[in-house]
Amino acid sequence: MPERIRIIVDGRELHVDRGVTVAAAMMNAGIRAFRQSVSGEARGPLCGMGVCMECRVTINREPHCRSCQTLCEDGMEVQTR
Repeated sequence: MPERIRIIVDGRELHVDRGVTVAAAMMNAGIRAFRQSVSGEARGPLCGMGVCMECRVTINREPHCRSCQTLCEDGMEVQTR
């Protein structure tokens, strides 16, 4: 059985399997809007392989991280806005 770790997304605590990407953890938790476009539209993962850049979030205060390419780490803080 995979080890479970804790991440925090916009103040919400999620328990996920170690080795899961941030994008997958967020999608599994029902989070679909990862950021907003310049015109205010909700944006979320499109390609899932780091090309489209639609899954960018702030991770541990580092902006513009590709969530589909980042593995969850215990205690990680993710912000979508």
